Amino acid sequence: MDVFKINGGRPLRGEVTVSGAKNACLPIFAATLLTGETCVIENVPNLSDLRFMAEIIENLGAKVERPDKNTWRITAADITHRAPYELVRRMRASVCLLGPLVARLKKAEVSLPGGCVIGPRPIDLHLKGLSKLNCDVDVRAGYVHVNAKRARGGHVFLGGRHGSTVTGTANILMAAVLTPGITRIESAACEPEVVDLCKMLLSMGAKIKGVGSHCLTIEGVDKLHGTTYRVIDDRIEAGTYLIAGAMLDADITVNGAHAEDLSALLDKLEEAGANFSIELGGRIRIKGTPGTLSPVDIITLPHPGFPTDLQAQMSTLMAVTPGLSIITERVYPNRFMHVPELQRMGADIAIEGASAIVKGRRNPLSGAPVMASDLRASAALILAALSAHGETWVQRIYHLDRGYESFEKKLQALGADVERLKQEEMPKDLSADG
Repeated sequence: MDVFKINGGRPLRGEVTVSGAKNACLPIFAATLLTGETCVIENVPNLSDLRFMAEIIENLGAKVERPDKNTWRITAADITHRAPYELVRRMRASVCLLGPLVARLKKAEVSLPGGCVIGPRPIDLHLKGLSKLNCDVDVRAGYVHVNAKRARGGHVFLGGRHGSTVTGTANILMAAVLTPGITRIESAACEPEVVDLCKMLLSMGAKIKGVGSHCLTIEGVDKLHGTTYRVIDDRIEAGTYLIAGAMLDADITVNGAHAEDLSALLDKLEEAGANFSIELGGRIRIKGTPGTLSPVDIITLPHPGFPTDLQAQMSTLMAVTPGLSIITERVYPNRFMHVPELQRMGADIAIEGASAIVKGRRNPLSGAPVMASDLRASAALILAALSAHGETWVQRIYHLDRGYESFEKKLQALGADVERLKQEEMPKDLSADG
């Protein structure tokens, strides 16, 4: 395993370019199974999650090629209906294969994805949606078995306890595009990644109305064709750099930061007093002066609310912002596993139910050995290390490699003192594995 060695306190200057959106690529990869023709997907980040998804798709029978590191060519001319546990268990998002297999083959056997470190992520709404399309759905022996021979369009409501389901919306949307009749999805997720999937499906010949809204109407077609499609830029990666720019001595421009996809974050940064400007062409420039911001309260919600995937990073910003802030997690209430590690660095944060009470301070955090528990926690700890006094070792950064392409190289280009090393190069008295 690799680790990051970070010396904090360095100013950041220059430009950074955001990669393609991982959370858009995953369902778009799955959507290539809806046609036997070739689909070319561009602006794909080089991430472990996407390599896993490509491996699963190839195991299903598709021909998968990679002309260059950010382009994939997938031809699913002859595929099977079964996605086995040994592959699906490696990544929860692979459950989005269910919809395309049901649509294309009229049957599917997909392993249940298993647990997740940030809390329960059930797929009951996915299964409810397929049932509303007149599919026979049965869960047994750890697999979802679907018979869709009598499938037809129907009315599907996808609202859940914590709001709309993004992957569930993608699954039912993809199942509906080849299902006879009209399907109406209410309380559909409207995240930019869902919009991107809709646009890709439209380019393949699907008939979808209401794109970008909470109500999608799909008219099933007999066949979809291949396409060449460029994935959107990653709004979460862009947001991570913007938060870094706000909390550090920085003057950076983030290319691929689209304000329309980041409105909730920009609203909170503006409320905190951050100095940023929105430029043409999907560029945002941000200048930071440590310790000069004001605390803000945050509640994570489905889009267009504040994204849960930026909650950990924002917690780090508030930890070095003088004053009291309260961060409430309404999407994944248990998503605070980064907090104990931030506490090791000197952050004053207390967890009360689904909220973190953050007593920010002007003094910098202190470098320490810390352990990443998940993807966004990794980014939060790296931001903390960049602002900290002294040396920080961030362990288990394989989580980071699931969602941030060349993160350390992009930070190095901005002036950060970040080095990727092997676990064995870490001093034994600091390593959790030592």
